Amino acid sequence: MRPLEDYLVVDFSQFLSGPSASLRLADMGARVIKIERVGMGDICRSLYTSDLIMNGESSVFHAINRNKESFEVDLKKAEDCEMVRELLKKADVMIHNFRPGVMDRLGFDYDTVAALNPIIVYGEISGYGTEGTWKGKPGQDLLLQSLTGLTSLTGNATKGPVAMGLSIVDMLAGAHLAQGILASLYQKAIHNEGSLVQVSMMESAYDFQFETITTFLNDGGQLPERSVNNNANAYLGAPYGIYRTQNGYISIAMAAIPVLGNLLNCPALLKYETPTIAFEQRDEIKAILAGHLITGSTAYWLSKLEPADIWCADVLNWSDLMEHDGFKVLNMIQNVAMIDGYQYKTTRCPIRIDGELLTSSKGSPKLGQDNEAIIREFVQLKSVINE
Repeated sequence: MRPLEDYLVVDFSQFLSGPSASLRLADMGARVIKIERVGMGDICRSLYTSDLIMNGESSVFHAINRNKESFEVDLKKAEDCEMVRELLKKADVMIHNFRPGVMDRLGFDYDTVAALNPIIVYGEISGYGTEGTWKGKPGQDLLLQSLTGLTSLTGNATKGPVAMGLSIVDMLAGAHLAQGILASLYQKAIHNEGSLVQVSMMESAYDFQFETITTFLNDGGQLPERSVNNNANAYLGAPYGIYRTQNGYISIAMAAIPVLGNLLNCPALLKYETPTIAFEQRDEIKAILAGHLITGSTAYWLSKLEPADIWCADVLNWSDLMEHDGFKVLNMIQNVAMIDGYQYKTTRCPIRIDGELLTSSKGSPKLGQDNEAIIREFVQLKSVINE
């Protein structure tokens, strides 16, 4: 039995942040019912983030909404709202990620829902919180990366601000919401109390930078300075970075520069003996290292560094990675199937509990595919009781 079996999650959220939280709850056994707008559903069904369309819909939708049910409703209709209220009366968790005020207008704000179900755990994600001049701005990942300083940490100093190549703030906010919900479910189990769990993408992005922001706050307000060459962390000195080799790339983390000089047979590095020089003269050191590493293959350099316990690695693309035994042994890929028989491959939950992989063969739902069963279970039951 999985930890969250018999828990019901009613999820109004769409696109990435909220659905990533409900996906994690579903992986741990919860039943997740997506509340989707009539006719179009979750905006992620049609708002493509790649040119890959799978079974008529976005690849991202399929990746983040597997193992869920779809309840297609029109929240402008009183009878549909009443059906959703019947769901919420029996739910353990509700999730949404709309801008502040939207759920109030729809009649599904926390106070209203808590009046229906006092012990519900109500989780919400906003872009910028519920107060302040930014609260109505769109909570979009690139915008949050830009506003919170994340783009000042990636890439070389001469390249200007660089965004991360993933919707990292969405995923962080989803992970934080899932953590808050799990803590609140524990409180509910112990004290039979509901909770309001609030996460903003902005706060998640700040928390993601807790190390670097702490340094900034205690270093006289000195802004991070990325290295000109091979930057991988604005606060770390040489050799920290990724370097081109004769046939690929190699990443090297922390190491004493003279030790590297000896291992790599690079005499030009031997003079950098003082540890502070690794930061103060990192661009100079990295330039020397880059010029030397290009003369040999990745495998050759790894054969010199790994036996000496230097932190280093090959730099793989997904094709190479998935052919590697180190990847295959983890069984990270699972096959799932939709109700119409369409099958696709995706990643599994990264968590193991008592050695068990949290996998599921259930793919993403077709829009409204579960309406009949949900109405029969939750709405018609009410009619029978009333009669």
